[in-house]
Amino acid sequence: MRAVWSDQHKYELWLRIEVLACEAWASLGRIPESALAKIRKGTFEAMKIAEVESRVGHDVIAFLTVLNESIGQPEARYVHLGMTSQDLNDTAMAVQMVESARLIGRDLAAVREAAAELAVRHRRTLMAGRTHGIVAEPITFGFKVAGWVAELDRSLARLEHAAEEAGVGRVSGAVGTHATIDPRVEEHVCKELGLKVDTVSTQVVARDRHSAFMSALAIAAGTLERIATEIRHLQRSEIGEAFEPFGKEQKGSSAMPHKRNPVLTERVCGLARVVRGQLVTALENTALWHERDISHSSAERVIFPDACATVDYMAIEMGKVLRGLEVRPDRMLANLQFAGGVVFSQRVLLALVDSGMSREDAYLIVQKAAMEAMKESGSGFRTLLEKNDQVMTRIGSTLEAVFDPWAGLEHTDLAYERLGLGVATK
Repeated sequence: MRAVWSDQHKYELWLRIEVLACEAWASLGRIPESALAKIRKGTFEAMKIAEVESRVGHDVIAFLTVLNESIGQPEARYVHLGMTSQDLNDTAMAVQMVESARLIGRDLAAVREAAAELAVRHRRTLMAGRTHGIVAEPITFGFKVAGWVAELDRSLARLEHAAEEAGVGRVSGAVGTHATIDPRVEEHVCKELGLKVDTVSTQVVARDRHSAFMSALAIAAGTLERIATEIRHLQRSEIGEAFEPFGKEQKGSSAMPHKRNPVLTERVCGLARVVRGQLVTALENTALWHERDISHSSAERVIFPDACATVDYMAIEMGKVLRGLEVRPDRMLANLQFAGGVVFSQRVLLALVDSGMSREDAYLIVQKAAMEAMKESGSGFRTLLEKNDQVMTRIGSTLEAVFDPWAGLEHTDLAYERLGLGVATK
């Protein structure tokens, strides 16, 4: 990623665009074919361009000065014919975004693969589902992770679409009218670079494309943050169901030797905030003056290299976390039985309703038992129900089935079928 956004690579792309434009001009008879040989041999030194830029205050002019010196006259006079700076800048940046998306997509796909493996391995690992941070009803850990897989699939598709939308070039001159450059030159340059031609450009490609690309990055970062946040919660001392990798010589705290802090997932969560901030800047860049101004340029030189590198790094880190995740099924099973099985409260409620009791009366009975069970000194939920004559008279014979954690979970197989991960078997 560092190489993609380096000055060296940017200048290489600029040189490629200039050569391709000259090739197109030559095919149209605008410049002599004989000039191409020397133009194709044009070279540059990034340090020399920086030195010239420090004097002239314009990066493209500095690049052309160095390039033309290497080509020599009269051939150099055909370089940049009819073009403006953004013909280089925007077209090269489109290539950089496409290249970045390819790298990020590769590493996000690796996260998806690790998540899919976890989902399959733990599709029969029972645990308590939670809403609002409170135990809710039984699920499996694999089902939870299957949700991550589906979200990663959407992030990958979104990134691919955003890269396609941002992957457009423009070689259309000062205000985009092709007044000084033949549209066929633009078509040749973009085709050879693997880009589409921008439908309509001014002196710049409209920045809605760039903000959409940044949005895809920010949403992907949010997906990784969601997974990281879940793991952080599961690693909490009082839950202890899943732990990110912890090296043999790793230390968690300078003060407290017992600490096993979720530093990798915390890092991912922190970096997601950075990318969201960069999205705000990209959105601010969409409204430029007239056919262009330069207010977007300084910001883009920071946010795009940083955001692409950050999201890729987050994906790499989350891949490590998921591949090395320590899952504790025994602790999950123990937490499922919290307070004597309050996670089965809805099933008890429904069983009482099916027996003929009004929902209101059934709710009061079940709620009272559940609230008592969750007190520190309370008896277990099932134990309290077994002491209730109304409950036992109505559903006592089916209580075992009501407290079966697998009852109703057969439909979680649908998640695996929809994701193409196969059908779970008991």
